[in-house]
This record gives sequence, structure tokens and C-alpha cells, in this order.
Amino acid sequence: MVELLSEIIVKLISSDVFDKGKILDVGCGEGSHLNQVIGKLQKKTRIKFDGVGIDISKEGIQVASKEYPNNVWCVGDLAKNPFMDKKFDIILNILSASNYSEFNRIISDNGILIKVVPGSNYLKELRKLFYYKTDKESYSNEKVLNHFNNNFPLVDKEQIQYTVALDRIDLENLIKMTPLSWSATEKKVKRALDIGINKITVEFTAMYGENGHKKL
Repeated sequence: MVELLSEIIVKLISSDVFDKGKILDVGCGEGSHLNQVIGKLQKKTRIKFDGVGIDISKEGIQVASKEYPNNVWCVGDLAKNPFMDKKFDIILNILSASNYSEFNRIISDNGILIKVVPGSNYLKELRKLFYYKTDKESYSNEKVLNHFNNNFPLVDKEQIQYTVALDRIDLENLIKMTPLSWSATEKKVKRALDIGINKITVEFTAMYGENGHKKL
């Protein structure tokens, strides 16, 4: 997933021209996305990018600091982040919460925001099992896309969909991780394990938006 998402993000970003750049990954986790994106961008553009990652998880930041020491990593909440105004040329927001007022404050005048969200088919096999014949059985990211566009005018977007093979251990870990299971009954979780799901659908939408207050 990291490799594929990084390629899509670089495809979106590389249409812009930067003499140099500062990239912030909001909700960076253990840092793999930011590291991949910077590596691919620098290889493709020959431009030096400085990377910064922020996440509320201390454990994730510790892993990122150890694995990718060339970037700057910090534990923090986006709503109370320590960054100066107009600090970043590119902001990445991958499968994590947004704070558009802070994005607008810390993004440069000609900066861009890349946000990745689940698509309508994301983990559809689990969604159908957990929420069959309820209003949660189907999902649309239309409201999320519209909210994004209202804050950062949408320039481009990419859809990513693929299937992943699973064994029982993989399925158990996925069910524990996904918020889809958090409000599902124990009976339905057990059924999902017993039914023998051996593949799962993954779908994302990657959105590219520009600073709505950019200088021409």
C-alpha cells in the first residue's frame, strides 16, 4: 500500500515546479509514506525536499525517528502544532483527520495539499458482514471530497483500487485495526473470522488541492 500510494502522490505533485520544498506529513504514523514520497520526488525532479512528520502517537514517531533519521519527526496534535505560518510547500494528509484552518495557516502561498481518504469500496467485504441491511452497509466519501474542495480548490484526483489476499491471522489483525469493527457485535466479528474471507478490497481517493489564497 505504501509503495502504490506514494507513486500516486508523486504523480500528482510532480506536475508542479518547485526550486526547493518543505513537506509536512500530518498523521505520519511510523513515517514510511513521507520517506517514500520524498525519495521518489527527489529522484524524479532532482529537487531537494525537506521532510517533517507530525503524529500524536509517541510510539509511531519513535519508529520514524529510528528508521528515517534524515527527516524531522515530532509528537504533537495538529490543532496545537508548533509550526510557523506559511512554512510548508506541500502538506500530506493520508488517512488521518484534517484541520483546514491550520492547513491554511501553515501552507505557503503557492502550496498544495494532498489528502487521501477511503473510497466507497474500501473493505467492502467487512462492511457488508458487519452492517448488512443497515445505513452503514454502503459508504460514500462525497461529503469529504466536497469539504476538501471548499477549503482547497480541487485540481486533480486519483482513484486507487486493488485486492489483497489474507490468511486468518491477517484477517484478525485487520478486524482489530479497522474502525469498521468497533461498533460491530462480537457475533458478527466472529462470523467474519469463521466465514473464511481470503481477500479484501482496498480503495482510496487521493485529492490534490491548491491554497485558495495563493499569490499569482
